[in-house]
Amino acid sequence: MLLRIDPGSAQPLYDQIAGDVRRQASAGTLRAGDRLPPAREVAEALDVNLHTVLKAYQLLRDEGLVEMRRGRGAVVSAHAAALAALRDDALALAARAHELGVGADAVAALVRAAAEEADEA
Repeated sequence: MLLRIDPGSAQPLYDQIAGDVRRQASAGTLRAGDRLPPAREVAEALDVNLHTVLKAYQLLRDEGLVEMRRGRGAVVSAHAAALAALRDDALALAARAHELGVGADAVAALVRAAAEEADEA
């Protein structure tokens, strides 16, 4: 598994790592049951602090995308399939927003608000 980051980006490194895992899960490259590389290996490969990778893995765990298992490390959860299933919907929403001239931040805020409404229902 290859993770990519852009050290020059304003986006925090841990968020880039988590985002790349999310992207691979939504594309179907990562599937439920797949193991993520040990955090130490990722840190060495990307030349980042171990705690940066651990923070990314923790974020993914909090989102339900990764399960942390003693002795097995970080394992992609069944939610990976859900991300892959939603990918087409997300692409369609992004295309429609682009047609209407609505920026990505506004669309993300709209999706977050909709998710909160769904949680309350």
